[in-house]
Amino acid sequence: MYAVIRSGGKQYRVTPGQTLRLEKLEGETGSKIQLSDVLLVEDGGKVQTGAPLPNASVEATIIQSDRSDKILVFKKKRKKQYRRTRGHRQDFTAVRIEKISV
Repeated sequence: MYAVIRSGGKQYRVTPGQTLRLEKLEGETGSKIQLSDVLLVEDGGKVQTGAPLPNASVEATIIQSDRSDKILVFKKKRKKQYRRTRGHRQDFTAVRIEKISV
C-alpha cells in the first residue's frame, strides 16, 4: 500500500513506516499530524485518484524539526569586478508515516 501526498508544493510517494523530510510544518516533536492532501492511493492493485481524494488522509508522527546544511549561492560576472556570496539554510520537518486511510 502506498499513497502520493502533496506538501509544501511538492509531491511525495509514501508508505507506512517510511521516514521523510517535508517543508516546515507546525507541531511539536512527537505529536501526530494528519496530511489530508492525498492525490493517489494504491491498495493491492486497486488505485484511487483524485485532486485531492475525499475522505483520504495520511497519519504521521513528527520526529524532528531542524534546519538543513548551509548551501552557498555565488554569483560572478567576468571582467566586471562583480562577486556576491550568500548562504541559505532551509527549515524542514522530519516525519514518520504511520497509517494511510481512505
